[in-house]
Amino acid sequence: MTPDPSSPYFYRPPPGSGWLASLAWRALRCWRWRTVLAGPLPRKCVIVFYPHTSNWDALVGLLTKWAFGLDVRWAAKDTLFRSPLAPLFRSLGGIPVNRRQRTGFSGAMGEAFAGRDDLRLVIEPEATRSYAPCWKSGFYHIARAAGVPLAFGFIDYSRREIGFLGSLEPTGDVAADMARIAAIYEGRVGRNPRQQGPVRLCEPTDARC
Repeated sequence: MTPDPSSPYFYRPPPGSGWLASLAWRALRCWRWRTVLAGPLPRKCVIVFYPHTSNWDALVGLLTKWAFGLDVRWAAKDTLFRSPLAPLFRSLGGIPVNRRQRTGFSGAMGEAFAGRDDLRLVIEPEATRSYAPCWKSGFYHIARAAGVPLAFGFIDYSRREIGFLGSLEPTGDVAADMARIAAIYEGRVGRNPRQQGPVRLCEPTDARC
């Protein structure tokens, strides 16, 4: 990925990116969306996507994936893969997750990272489009277990911007890392702001963890 030469922040596909990247980027521009790239996206990383408050996020996000030419995997609740659209979801990189189980997913994803040279896994830490008072901690544990950085995907309807706000190597100091993550996402607004929860991890005793 190469930033727009006229700006280190706003992205457009460079020459030779292909028709799909160009078409997706132009579609986003027609809908007044700007694509953002605040830094290189690591080849192996856990991509946090926030805020997630609307089904429209998926459409805008898919166009952004094509515009950036990204091969990403994403995790979603397993019930989504019981529909007739399941083959399409899998072809787009979907991984079904049983959110009713409290363990197992982080370890499986850690093994997946160990066996590949290129894996970008998108996780929505709110795990719901409705209001959530805290984030599930799986994204952090996966990155730590796999030894990969966190990258920060976002969508901001107030600015009509979508893209990436850089990356961070998790240190194991959860409080300090989460404070930095909260600062990165400060001011970013979802389509339904009332459904947007705060950037903080659930406590270990919280049922959402």
